[in-house]
Amino acid sequence: MRTLLAFALALLAACGSTKSQVVDYTEPSNDDWVQASPMLQQQIEEEAKRLPWTRGFERLEQVRWFASTGEPAYPTLFQLAEDDRDDVAAAALAALGATLDRRLVPHIHELHWSDSRNAGDLSLERARALIRLGDWSEIPTLIGGLRDDRVYTRALCLDALREATHETHGFDPRAEADEREKSVEHWELWWSERAGDSYMHKG
Repeated sequence: MRTLLAFALALLAACGSTKSQVVDYTEPSNDDWVQASPMLQQQIEEEAKRLPWTRGFERLEQVRWFASTGEPAYPTLFQLAEDDRDDVAAAALAALGATLDRRLVPHIHELHWSDSRNAGDLSLERARALIRLGDWSEIPTLIGGLRDDRVYTRALCLDALREATHETHGFDPRAEADEREKSVEHWELWWSERAGDSYMHKG
């Protein structure tokens, strides 16, 4: 759970958008999953409405709760993952990734954000969720994240890469820039030698 703890806590610090969006959490968008009982559905809706206002450990506990709830929570998590508030969307992605349910991969690929959000922190959150689900297609995004100016973002990307590949290539998020760059180049070479392997994609 160390990696999930780091993901959930750091995504709170990484995303600070003040935009808001009214999302209808009561209308599941996908009928492919096991449906919640009325009591569980009410609890899912209540947790979804509460999510934008939680912080720190309370947010982490919600991520864990959604992940442990599994299929009945998926439609709500898909909606939350497209919320205009980056920290809400990131928490939903963290929960989806923490389920370890590989059937979620195509649905996560179908999530839509604006171009600016696709190029920002949410692209890293999506990549972390996908790699946890066995889809390595976004490894280049995570490798790129090793060059981020923020230590915690570099650390999160390394944790995701290490969890999936059991490699670090000597990368230290706190090292000097020149040293980090050499390690990133090792990562890029490693990926270039494997990118064509079909088993690396869409686990």
